[in-house]
Amino acid sequence: MKLAPIGTALSTLAFSGAVFAQGADIFKGADLALGEKLIAEHKCAQCHASKVGGDGGAIYKPGGRFNNAGLLRGMVEMCNTRMNLGLFPEEVTAVAAVLNRDHYKFK
Repeated sequence: MKLAPIGTALSTLAFSGAVFAQGADIFKGADLALGEKLIAEHKCAQCHASKVGGDGGAIYKPGGRFNNAGLLRGMVEMCNTRMNLGLFPEEVTAVAAVLNRDHYKFK
């Protein structure tokens, strides 16, 4: 049945919707070392490279598909859900915080 993926996507968007208006303060206290470890462990760069080519860095387009910290965290949560990574909310936040630090720099 095709409703399950739609329901999952909607619940992910509903959750991330709660943080749309928030700034990078949502990353306050995030464990950056954990985020770096999870990015390496789950081979995020390799997955992104398979989608956009090169080293995968082109997927990070500040000002592109989303323009605030809440949406960045929501995209990480969507990857978590789609890839069935099993990350806990604080782990998703840690990964998003590293991406914000290294690529997006949302305030």
